[in-house]
This record gives sequence, structure tokens and C-alpha cells, in this order.
Amino acid sequence: MLAENLYRDGQRSACVQVFIAMLHFPHPQSVHLYQEWLTDQVRKTQARCHQTLFIFDEAEKLHPGLLEALGPHLERQAPDTRGAESRRTIFLFLSNLGGNVINEVVLNLLKAGRAREEIRMEHLAPRLQAEIVASTDSGFGHSRLVQENLIDFFVPFLPLEKQHVRLCARDAFLSQELLYTEEALDEVAKMMVYVPKEEQIFSSQGCKSVAQRINYFLP
Repeated sequence: MLAENLYRDGQRSACVQVFIAMLHFPHPQSVHLYQEWLTDQVRKTQARCHQTLFIFDEAEKLHPGLLEALGPHLERQAPDTRGAESRRTIFLFLSNLGGNVINEVVLNLLKAGRAREEIRMEHLAPRLQAEIVASTDSGFGHSRLVQENLIDFFVPFLPLEKQHVRLCARDAFLSQELLYTEEALDEVAKMMVYVPKEEQIFSSQGCKSVAQRINYFLP
């Protein structure tokens, strides 16, 4: 969504680079090669674009050496003394870290009578950041990026509920130019797993696999 709003060609723009941890950096023993390649990709993209966007999916699975290599690029650079307009770069790290904490906070707020639309970033961001820093499941929270406050914002995504899964199913049908019924959307939503175990409010996978599940309803 961010890429689509910043660039005419969205993620297809030459100024947008998407890296998926286990796809682009699968072998820990090759981390030194990955560091050189990643640094080269960042520099080349910044050289050809005034505004660049780097997206790292599965950020919690990035090797600590890669996170260290990104440190210099996230440091706040001093203004160009020659007066040239500085280039703008956004680093976006997508991660499942803190998901349980987000679910817990949102569930408690809903139980307290607060509407989903009333939940603000300040309700979640401090708990999310603390959870990431304390996490032992990933080195991301102990990396230089977090420890030296090189991350400007921790943005929590609210967990998706059944009505949101229905919308994802609708979009999946429409993207394939397929007809659908309200009953079909309900059935797709029912096929998903919901948490917590007792309340079963939030989709445990968000909308992942929804597109595959509509295959059950094809003629």
C-alpha cells in the first residue's frame, strides 16, 4: 500500500526494492556475500532515485549480520554542506514479532467496550516495542537498529476479524473476475483458524491463504 501511494508503478517501480528474508538470504553461512550484495543494492537504488523504499519481509528472520550492515544506511545523515537537496529513503521492516501482545491489548480494549476504530497507535506501540526488545525468538530486538533507536516508528497492525477475512475473500474473487455469493464469503471465513482459543475473534493468519481457499468454490 505504501509503495502504491508513493510511486506510480507501485512495487514495480525501480525505486522500490523488496527483500524476503528466507528467499533472498536463506543460507547463514553466506551472510558475508549477502552483506556485500545488499549494500550494493541499497547504494545503486539510492543513486538512481531521489526517493527510495526498501521493504524487508520476515524481518525477524534476518541474520544479525545483515541488520548490522543496514545500520549505516539508517543513521541520520548530516545535511549536505553543498546545499544539494538530500535524498529520501524509507526502510520498512515487516514482522510477526509482538503479534500476541497486539492481540492481547486489542482484546482487552474490545472487552472494555472500546470500539476497534477508537484504538490508537499509542495504545499499542509502547507494548509492541517493549516486546520486540525483550524477544528471545529473534535477534531483531537486540540489533543495532533497535538498540540505537534507528527505527523511527513501531507501527502495529490490528488483528483481522471475521468481517475483514470476508472482505479479503471478496477481493480474491474479484481479482480473478469470479462471481461470488455472500454464502461463499461466509464459508471462506469459517475455514480460517481464529484466536484466542476461547473467544476466537482474530484470524491467526490474517488473510494469508484466503486466495487459495476460494479454489474450493470454483465451478
